[in-house]
Amino acid sequence: MSAVSAERVARSFRRSFASYHAATVPQARIADHLAARLAALGAPARFAQGFEIGCGTGHLTQALRARFGFDRLTLNDLTDGARATAEHHGAEFTPGDARHCDWPPQPDLIASASVIQWLDAPGALVTRAAQALAPGGWLAISGFGPAQFHELARLGSEAHAPGLIAAGQLADSLPKGVEILDLGERQDVLWFDTPRDVLRHLRETGVNGAASQVWTRARLAQFDADYRALFGTARGVPLTYHPIWIIARRAAS
Repeated sequence: MSAVSAERVARSFRRSFASYHAATVPQARIADHLAARLAALGAPARFAQGFEIGCGTGHLTQALRARFGFDRLTLNDLTDGARATAEHHGAEFTPGDARHCDWPPQPDLIASASVIQWLDAPGALVTRAAQALAPGGWLAISGFGPAQFHELARLGSEAHAPGLIAAGQLADSLPKGVEILDLGERQDVLWFDTPRDVLRHLRETGVNGAASQVWTRARLAQFDADYRALFGTARGVPLTYHPIWIIARRAAS
């Protein structure tokens, strides 16, 4: 993600911050799944130092707090509005782009949900996270795969994130000495009454942060007609989410 696109994404999420938490049902479900799998795979009930990348309004933070204790928890986000998330959960806050800001030394948990797809090279962040872990530390990261918003891509929309990545590529990003405990993906379909409701959903969640098109009345009408023609059903129109995730652990020594 270049400096220009990073600022564009940050601006989009700042605009949608107030509506994001309630509107992002798929992201909440993904965060809860990531935390639940981490617990099921034997992660300790308490971590000495947890670090969450891209905490946003706190879907993953809440899911982690519900299952684990932390001697110290540090949250990061691109938008300063997320500072309130850290305060609510009794955590420290490190603002800024996770690729460039300071990380706490040797966390024994690094977690992130629905963030890495905004990076041009998401695998590089996964590699850095794995290398930053304390010996025996845990890694739990989710993003989105190539089928994300495939309906919009079919229509030529720019509302997709730049770093959509296959689950296998996440696995390939891990250095030696880090064991994969879970690697998965699925597709979740949301249904909307109209294509304009799809656009409203994108605006409320900020997930169109990479898009730059201007919606004229004529363009909006054409989008509506094309979306209905290609994907319309008696149930409405679909929008596909393609979450992917990896949970891994660094060797103890």
